[in-house]
Amino acid sequence: ICIAFPDAYEVGMSNVGMQIIYHVINELDGYMADRVYAPLVDIGQMLKTTNQKLLAKESNRALHEFDCLGFTLQYELCYTNVLYMLELGGVPLRAKDRDENHPLVMAGGPCVFNPEPMAAFFDFFVIGEGEEVTVEVCDVLASAKRKGLNKLKTLIELSKVSGVYVPSFYEPE
Repeated sequence: ICIAFPDAYEVGMSNVGMQIIYHVINELDGYMADRVYAPLVDIGQMLKTTNQKLLAKESNRALHEFDCLGFTLQYELCYTNVLYMLELGGVPLRAKDRDENHPLVMAGGPCVFNPEPMAAFFDFFVIGEGEEVTVEVCDVLASAKRKGLNKLKTLIELSKVSGVYVPSFYEPE
C-alpha cells in the first residue's frame, strides 16, 4: 500500500495519523507501506514534460504499481491534489475507469465523514478511526490477492469491514 498525503512533503510529514498508519502497516509481517506526497508545481510539470510518473518515497515505485493507494483527506482544499497525484502516478481518476490492472484507491481522514463529494474518485473509504481498522483492511486486501479475487469481489469483502464504505454499491439521494 502507498499512503498518500495530498499536500507538500513539508506539510504531510508532520501528520501524526499518517505516521501511525505507516508504522502499523510496516510492523505487520508480509505487508509494506510506502509514502507519497503531492509534488510542488515545478516538479509536477517536469514529470509531465518528461513523461515520468510520480514515485513513492521509499521504494521509488510508480503509484500505478501498488495494490492500493490510501489517501488521507485532512481538508477540502486538498481534493484537487488527489486528482493531481493520481494523474501524475498513472492512475485513472475515476473509480469506474480503473480495472483489474490498477490499484484500489481508498481514503480516510477527517473529510471522509462526508465522502460523497469525492465518491466518484475512490473505490472505498474508511470512515472513523483508521488506526483501528488498518490491520483488518490490509488482511482483506492480502487475502483477496492470494485468492485471486477480482476488484468487485475484493470490494464486497472490504464492505464487510466495519467503517468501510464502498460508494459504487450505493446510489446517493
